[in-house]
Amino acid sequence: MSDRNPRRPQAFRLDDPSVVFAEDGQPAPRGAVVVTPAPMAEAVDEVVLPPPPPKASRWGALFWSGLGGLVSLGVGLAVTKLIEDLFARADWLGYTGLAFAAALVLASLVILGREAFGLMRLRTLNHLREQAAVALVKDDRRLAETVTNELIGIAKSSPRLFRARTELASHLDAIIDGADLIRLTERHLMTPLDAEATRLVSNAAKRVSVVTAVSPRAAVDLIFVLLTAVGLVRRLALLYGGRPGALGMIRLFRQVIAHLAVTGGMAAGDSLIQQVVGHGLAAKLSARLGEGVVNGLLTARLGLAAIEVTRPLPFAALPAPALKDVASGLVSRDEAKDP
Repeated sequence: MSDRNPRRPQAFRLDDPSVVFAEDGQPAPRGAVVVTPAPMAEAVDEVVLPPPPPKASRWGALFWSGLGGLVSLGVGLAVTKLIEDLFARADWLGYTGLAFAAALVLASLVILGREAFGLMRLRTLNHLREQAAVALVKDDRRLAETVTNELIGIAKSSPRLFRARTELASHLDAIIDGADLIRLTERHLMTPLDAEATRLVSNAAKRVSVVTAVSPRAAVDLIFVLLTAVGLVRRLALLYGGRPGALGMIRLFRQVIAHLAVTGGMAAGDSLIQQVVGHGLAAKLSARLGEGVVNGLLTARLGLAAIEVTRPLPFAALPAPALKDVASGLVSRDEAKDP
């Protein structure tokens, strides 16, 4: 080989006084062995996280707690009075009312338990996303392994991830850096879920575009868009391992709206302008079809924000879906319907 390194291998002891480390601006003594430290690895790129869940006001929590307590006491007293009146009329009426009251209490406890479990699961997913971001930045192997194990446990309820979590579990004993383990976990577990989430958002945007384009009433448009948005956010949360109830959905929508506010709002900036104005819709489509396309794009933007909020890992190894990925078929389909 013509390209050879002129330096030959040398053996020395680190405690030898003739061994010195290379320092900037200071010449080494003559005859000394100069050791040049290897350059540090480049830092991991900063991971952008969705905004944290908005914190509830203490006074607001106190208000709702007081109101809920008063309503509960009022309902309890009303039910107690009703059962006493039923017993005063006939014993069998009293026992029947008591059985209905017991069924109501049991159902209420089950519903409250499910709501609490849903809120805890959403909090767990948010915490995992934050821990994964820290593991990426600090290259923390122990923290990355904790995140991976918890995600494997959550993925056990999804049959579609059986092969992915089995392959991922086989890599846990390997010597892998913390940041690389998070990326490996994202590739194995999030790839099929991201594809399904993109499909859900695209289908919801197309439905909203078609219905609002042919609907004769603005009230029908509003109700359909609202129901589609609620159903889309719920399906995305279920897809990524969440179990949101009524309170969980309220919490999710607050996070989605906060994320939209941080990332540029519902208008989606230049992407929305390119999708609508760039295709010449103002000249090609009627007003109703143009409104349908815009509503579909806004629904797609909402779905993208919901993906980033409900996803248990930040986008590091995989690219985040863009507006063109979920709304690419809106313009062509609606242009084909224009007479």
